[in-house]
Amino acid sequence: MIKTVIIEDEKPAARKLARLLSTIPDVEVVQVLNSVEEGLSWFGSQPHPDLIFSDIVLGDGLSFDIFEEVPTRSFIIYTTAFDQYTLKAFKLNSIDYLLKPVMPDDLTRALEKFRSFLPSERPPHPDEIKSLIRNEKQILSRILVKIGYNLKIISVDEVSCFFSEHKIVYLQTRERVYPTDYTLDELQDLLDGRRFFRVNRQFIIHAEMIANIYTSPYYKVDLLFQPETEITVSRERVKFFKDWLTR
Repeated sequence: MIKTVIIEDEKPAARKLARLLSTIPDVEVVQVLNSVEEGLSWFGSQPHPDLIFSDIVLGDGLSFDIFEEVPTRSFIIYTTAFDQYTLKAFKLNSIDYLLKPVMPDDLTRALEKFRSFLPSERPPHPDEIKSLIRNEKQILSRILVKIGYNLKIISVDEVSCFFSEHKIVYLQTRERVYPTDYTLDELQDLLDGRRFFRVNRQFIIHAEMIANIYTSPYYKVDLLFQPETEITVSRERVKFFKDWLTR
């Protein structure tokens, strides 16, 4: 039997997920937790389950805070409305990342992935968990940005480029520039490499937003929407850039 804990501050969402899991014969939900505070208390005093389904943004913080304070050997499947936390999730025992609302087919696939990681005889050591999930990569499709006290979801399809300026990474859309919480190195790892390319230390560009490419004397790129800064492909990246354009 797969012992499971749900961490979710939205009670309707928690009940729905618990109902979905109750229809799976080898899964047992042993606890539902609604906050970081409850999670710290429970995981600090109870045997950890085989699997955790966890929302990320809770009323009193991020669920990451629980597992940074109380390390766990449990595998974690994160369930959230936002995918901007993908990189950090995969550093904290995540084997999958389900966007809300959680669909039965997505849940089934996530459980199948979990079963494929199960060792045959003994519980895994934390280092073994990290080794198992190291090659699991999620592609970033949406980004959450802050505008004053408001939040806005932006599809990466709308982004012409990401660029670094004064140690902050921004994204450019048709409408405006938005600051993000990412580094360019993180974005390079999370974005779809068939569509996005890092042309130099400052810019990652979107293939579908390229308006013109000038090859003399250097490779320079004009995008449909871009900041005033000129975009030049670094010399060591030119060959890779040309290869990427023809994929």
